[in-house]
Amino acid sequence: MAGTVSDRLEDLKKRMARELAMGGEERVQKQHESGKLAARERLDLFFDPGTFRELGMFVRHRCTHFGMDETFIPGEGVVTGHGTVEGRTVFAFSQDFTTVGGTLGEMHAKKICKVMDLAMKNGAPIVGFNDSGGARIQEGVDALSGYGSIFFRNACASGVVPQISAIMGPTAGGAVYSPAMTDWVFMVKNTSYMFITGPEVIKAVTGEKITFEELGGAMTHNTKSGVAHFACENDQDAIARIREMLSYLPSNNMEDPPVVDLGDRSERTDPALDAIIPDDPKKSYDMKAVIRSLVDGGKIVEPHEYFAQNMIVCFARLDGHTVGIIANQPMALAGSLDVSASDKATRFIRFCDAFNIPLLTIVDVPGYLPGSDQEWSGIIRHGAKLLWCYSEATVPKITLVLRKSIGGAYLAMCSADLGADYVFAWPTAEVAVMGAAGAANIIHRKTIQSAADPDAMRKEKIREYEDLFSNPYIAASRGFVDAVIYPRETRPRLIDALRVLLSKRESRPPKKHGNIPM
Repeated sequence: MAGTVSDRLEDLKKRMARELAMGGEERVQKQHESGKLAARERLDLFFDPGTFRELGMFVRHRCTHFGMDETFIPGEGVVTGHGTVEGRTVFAFSQDFTTVGGTLGEMHAKKICKVMDLAMKNGAPIVGFNDSGGARIQEGVDALSGYGSIFFRNACASGVVPQISAIMGPTAGGAVYSPAMTDWVFMVKNTSYMFITGPEVIKAVTGEKITFEELGGAMTHNTKSGVAHFACENDQDAIARIREMLSYLPSNNMEDPPVVDLGDRSERTDPALDAIIPDDPKKSYDMKAVIRSLVDGGKIVEPHEYFAQNMIVCFARLDGHTVGIIANQPMALAGSLDVSASDKATRFIRFCDAFNIPLLTIVDVPGYLPGSDQEWSGIIRHGAKLLWCYSEATVPKITLVLRKSIGGAYLAMCSADLGADYVFAWPTAEVAVMGAAGAANIIHRKTIQSAADPDAMRKEKIREYEDLFSNPYIAASRGFVDAVIYPRETRPRLIDALRVLLSKRESRPPKKHGNIPM
């Protein structure tokens, strides 16, 4: 290109302006009218002000079919680059729905792969803002190859750097698999959708009529499928929550999470915890109230809030250090374990273990949820995942038993045998192979049946079993419980244990990888 230096600088200015305009004012306006931010607006809001550095602005597609050789696509339909979030480097891409619907082609994918590669090389999180009509059909197999290249990197980056997906528009067909392979999926209510086949195809093939929202909306995937972990009110809410999530995570698997002092005293006690467990073992209480009482500032970040609510998983801080908490929720299915709860906890445990986040398991579990539906859905296989992942994890593991810890579920909630470093119990804990009523009926069947008053005898034998096992002391006498503590003193005891365990080093036998029961 001929011309003076001044001409060349002016040419650069014009070229950049053309790229920055994205699909033009009219299409950006339509994006706003649909309740969505534009691709660049999302990045500007996500990164610390003035820190975003764009890469690949002038990348162009190479397709010549179907008039594509005459089609100009600003930024190839995706904005990529890096910046800082609370001063730490993060890489990101943001698909631009205002340019050919943000469809993914060969070079669009190449831009995404570039920042994914840089994220892995430099040990920084990667965040994707997804808003795309799917594969660019004009490019055929080149577009499919682009998806494959991204999937491969998702797998390579897993457990190396945190991967976060924000679904901020349509995500369909092959486009859904990359988010599903990442660690955390944020969806926006009423504007984001994920599905393999859309409502029109479903109607044509099966005759079923279903809306976009019912099929693959934010609440559908947060409540039914568990594909998404967060349901956000709008783009701004999603971005704020992603920034908050990152504050709990290390930048990569070789680092520890950042330590953040919230000003909450480590020696703080809470007398209210002494009375939170009901006298009636059939009554429930809110496990989240217990968690908030224990952690710094009462603050938690809870993935899967609406999915498998009998199990709680969340990030919080103890003494400024990030911890991952897994807890039964007595207010839902009595806190019992089922297929979905097992899956929910399993993936959370593996994430925490991959990124050096200590695990705190809070137990009040009556057992596995009975029923043919659970058995036929594979509760054996899904429940085995929980045993597997706790056993596999080498991060600090602290277990706290509040009330029931029964049978196989006692083991599945990180017992000492599965590698818990410390096991604490409240005086209200009940550690037994099964519930008192069931145990009494089995052990004393003949005595009860032959008694003059079977009901009275049954009650007597149940009380006898409760007196023996409905407490933590038999388990403590065997060394399966390290300390029985006053509930009010739980926070300082947990922090003391965590301080000791922060220097923990543990390894497993060398192998390529285990074969987790999937």
